Amino acid sequence: MPAPSISIITPSLNGGEYLRQSLDSILSQKGDFDVEWLVIDGGSTDGTIPLLKSTSDPRLQWISQPDRGQTHAINKGLARAKGEIVAWLNCDDLYAPGCFATVAKAFEQAPSAQWLVGRCDIIDSAGNIARTNVTEYKNRRLRSFSYKSLLRMNFISQPAVFWRRSFGSSVGQLDDSLYWTMDYDLWLRMAQRCPPLVIDQTLASFRVHDSSKSRGGYRRQFTEGYRVACRYAGKDSLSRWVHRLNIEKIVWGYRLLRAMGR
Repeated sequence: MPAPSISIITPSLNGGEYLRQSLDSILSQKGDFDVEWLVIDGGSTDGTIPLLKSTSDPRLQWISQPDRGQTHAINKGLARAKGEIVAWLNCDDLYAPGCFATVAKAFEQAPSAQWLVGRCDIIDSAGNIARTNVTEYKNRRLRSFSYKSLLRMNFISQPAVFWRRSFGSSVGQLDDSLYWTMDYDLWLRMAQRCPPLVIDQTLASFRVHDSSKSRGGYRRQFTEGYRVACRYAGKDSLSRWVHRLNIEKIVWGYRLLRAMGR
């Protein structure tokens, strides 16, 4: 049986501060699989382009040209991807050692699985583990996954999601009218088709830092997520109400964490 191929898309715009670490976390993966890394850069003016030019690894392919933002860049990368398994990793996030081997083995052992979700740590700007209470809460929700529970709250961590490219093509590309929650919209569309294979193992780390997209605008971010949930709730008014209530709990929780410097 030929080795599976994994394509990783990284949208990039002036994210060079952390890109080297993301690069290392991708290109250091070892196992019986092939890797394609596609960096879709929007015209960076920091150290991103020199770093990409200096990386001679043939697994890396990159372009740098103006685009319409993060979601558009990811869609461009997905359209170019050739791997059987695909995912995206933002340039400030990381894959855990052994992640790709775990993913490849999981898909091989579960041929009917179309997408999978694993655990994801939260790290700070220095790479230290942070917000462990948030991570544990998401892990508990993930272990009891259901479509309805996802409709009521997005507890899936984007860096720890992988799917079969053929399945993603049938579900459709990301909605680039969404600024924060294009991933949540995709998870709901995928979950309508089938539940994910849940991997009880840490696959990635999501970085929180002062200039990260998700650092500010919590209210706007979760309000956009509520509108996404309403797209799929139909007549399920209880799920809409529960989602709205969860927004209040999450927003105030994050405000407290930020006030505590966490």
